[in-house]
Amino acid sequence: MNKNKTNWVAVITMIFIFGMISFVTNLAAPIGVIWKQAPGIDGSNFWGMMGNMMNFLAYAFMGIPAGKLIINYGYKKTTLIGVAVGFFGVLIQFLSGKIGVGADIAGLPANFFVYLLGAFVCGFSVCILNTVVNPMLNLLGGGGNRGNQLVQVGGTFNSLMGTLTPMLVGALIGAVTPQTVITDVNLVLFMAMGVFAVTFFILIFVPFVEPEQEKNNISVKDLFQYRHLVYGVIAIFVYVGVEIGIPGTLNFYLADPQSGAGLDPATAGTIAGFVAGTYWFLMLIGRFISSLISGKVSSKTQLTVTSATAIVFVIAAMFSTSVRTSMPVFTGSGFDMVQVPLTALLLVLCGLCTSVMWGTIFNLAVEGLGKKSAAASGLFMTMVIGGGVLPLIQNAIADATSYMTSYWLLVAALAYICWFAVVGSKVKKA
Repeated sequence: MNKNKTNWVAVITMIFIFGMISFVTNLAAPIGVIWKQAPGIDGSNFWGMMGNMMNFLAYAFMGIPAGKLIINYGYKKTTLIGVAVGFFGVLIQFLSGKIGVGADIAGLPANFFVYLLGAFVCGFSVCILNTVVNPMLNLLGGGGNRGNQLVQVGGTFNSLMGTLTPMLVGALIGAVTPQTVITDVNLVLFMAMGVFAVTFFILIFVPFVEPEQEKNNISVKDLFQYRHLVYGVIAIFVYVGVEIGIPGTLNFYLADPQSGAGLDPATAGTIAGFVAGTYWFLMLIGRFISSLISGKVSSKTQLTVTSATAIVFVIAAMFSTSVRTSMPVFTGSGFDMVQVPLTALLLVLCGLCTSVMWGTIFNLAVEGLGKKSAAASGLFMTMVIGGGVLPLIQNAIADATSYMTSYWLLVAALAYICWFAVVGSKVKKA
């Protein structure tokens, strides 16, 4: 491909895929608000978060194989596979509103298991696409600063879709009751299937010269000799859990009329979605700020400051449920300043902190690895399963105790990230 002539059709397609990754991933928590109220689930936060768990569980199976798909089939075919899998994953979620309705399995709605299968299949898709889009945008930009610029544009669109998804779902479901069903968000699912289908057919006709792939025999065992990498892999696991757990559980807390959040049950689902969406919007802002200062401020400093600040925000949030503040949100009929617990604002502000953590953790963890960095990327992708495991444990704690008590788990996770930034990231072989 001529590096002097940018293939804008391919670039725009990749940017849309970047956004679809966030769109599909962030469907799980707001749709979980619907499922947790279904007869048989009866308000269980654990089961409400299970769709999110299934989405991230797929990373454990697909993280390393996704990299091998690129080596064996190239970027374009791998992208087509990921898009096709995503279409069928969303289709299965749509069919959960048609198949098994009214039946039950082990006391749970039968169609809930259809939905979980769809979430799992979608997880395979987003894992494959996550492995593809960053290097592909870099290649389409010709590498260097231009390639990095396209990656940053894609990341911005990714954050934008993460902001809009819970807002859109919240606006569609409004009041959440046992009568609320997944078909209430069919519009969102139709949109997702449509974008996947159009993207697939556009990709078929997009010309793209495949770069040569370097095949290597680096094993996971070879990587484990780097102690700071091992600590970094653990840090990525808990980080993704924190990133998803903060807004996901906040969404449940605000939408639950029994939580003490004090919102009008008629609009609580909508308001909860928009508050959670604000968290992702602040992640977008945080990434933009980080891109401006990263040339002068080290990854270690950024990670240390943001993890310590997030700890302060989360602890303060847990003890601020009785204090009210105003936030601009969509109420169902228009935008307005709505009274919410100060807890919500403090947890939303954590988005500024978590926005920089993935890049800084990865940067510190692969320091000194050289050519082994690519192999380490597959290991990191596998550890994204933390985004399913920690929120699931958190919401099991919420069921047994309270929403706010469950956030102590995330405080512990943030404390580990802070330790990694200060101590664990020092380059050292085992």
